Amino acid sequence: MIKMIKKNKFSILVALTIMYLSLTSSHTFDKVSFITIPYIDKIVHFGMYFGLMSVIILENRKTINKTSHLFLIGLIPLLYGILLEIMQSTLTLTRTGSFYDALFNCAGILVSILLWLSIRPPEKKYSDSN
Repeated sequence: MIKMIKKNKFSILVALTIMYLSLTSSHTFDKVSFITIPYIDKIVHFGMYFGLMSVIILENRKTINKTSHLFLIGLIPLLYGILLEIMQSTLTLTRTGSFYDALFNCAGILVSILLWLSIRPPEKKYSDSN
């Protein structure tokens, strides 16, 4: 267990940062109101989960040897994001969960996976039975 935590320390750090940002009072972010980009919150969701999945991939790149494993690993940040959306709705007074936030979380995860597959496709195994 300790070995797994050490191996994934940056993934855990990113996940905890996302949790903090997701569950902190929305009034904390009122100070950044000079930025008026439409749908900035969706862009932020995409970026946070793209980053989380990318860190997970990089920390586990030596053990991911199948595309199916990569997509299964992608379920971890996806379910985490859904859980945080539920927690926003139930545990906070100034935040609400959003289906669209979860959708953009999923998009960030998927783009990270697809980018990794385009950079480093899984190795093909060839049989010697000719």
